[in-house]
Amino acid sequence: MNTNLPPLSLSILGVEPLDEFIREIADFVHHMIVTRPIHPDAKVEVEAKLGVLRDRTSGQRLMLPVLVETILIPNEVDVRFESNMSLNQHKHFNTMLNDLKLISSQPSHPTSPLEYTHVKVVDSFYSSEDREKIRVTREEKSNTVLEITRKIRLGDLNIYSPKRAADWRVSVSLEVPVAHPVGTPTHVRRKDRICYSHEEFNIDLTQVHSSNNATPNAPPEVFHELEVEIARPGLLLSTAAKRGDPNVSELERNAFDELIRSFVNNARILVKNASDGWHT
Repeated sequence: MNTNLPPLSLSILGVEPLDEFIREIADFVHHMIVTRPIHPDAKVEVEAKLGVLRDRTSGQRLMLPVLVETILIPNEVDVRFESNMSLNQHKHFNTMLNDLKLISSQPSHPTSPLEYTHVKVVDSFYSSEDREKIRVTREEKSNTVLEITRKIRLGDLNIYSPKRAADWRVSVSLEVPVAHPVGTPTHVRRKDRICYSHEEFNIDLTQVHSSNNATPNAPPEVFHELEVEIARPGLLLSTAAKRGDPNVSELERNAFDELIRSFVNNARILVKNASDGWHT
């Protein structure tokens, strides 16, 4: 009796069924892009941030009767997303990503190498007539203004990961260039960030010292955050515009979904590698 498994077809049709999880995220991001308000020179930002989903009433991590990661229907579950992680978790990811950078530079590594930059910036936030605040970003050492933007949040998708130490959230926003605001900032965030870049994505590991001008004598709060961001807004928009277009090649027609697939895979890999005890 032959006990070796013969080559198997992907399915009875010879194709692999559509991954509904990735398609749902792609549909969400695409809808946010095509229905966005039009602002001249605005950039679309798509990012996935790691954190923990907490029940607003109890403050405990969300618990749902599901076994695997699940996309929550927006505004249907009363939760808040907490992106801050412990210093130990920050060190864990720093070590992991540094090791990956070294390994990825070897000729035998199966993917393209990671690159990284270390930046220190200061974000000052000002109130505006709209609900969104204006952010002035300066290079910490020289105090040079790098950008002045008003960030408009378009939408969020929360992803609950019951088998992992962390959950994650996909956010789509507009960053609109504006003039320098007048007055004094409401709060300041000093960011010490290591940005790992890989192909079309940036992975940002950041330590933040946040000070509120309403309580000037209070010590700054310290946060640690990890996020994946699509690096080129122009590419994101151009692929979104051709999604499903019968008048372009299949490669161009599917490029947006391929971009989101890789984006989701990177977020999932980071969540999978979170160490036990997100806040310890």
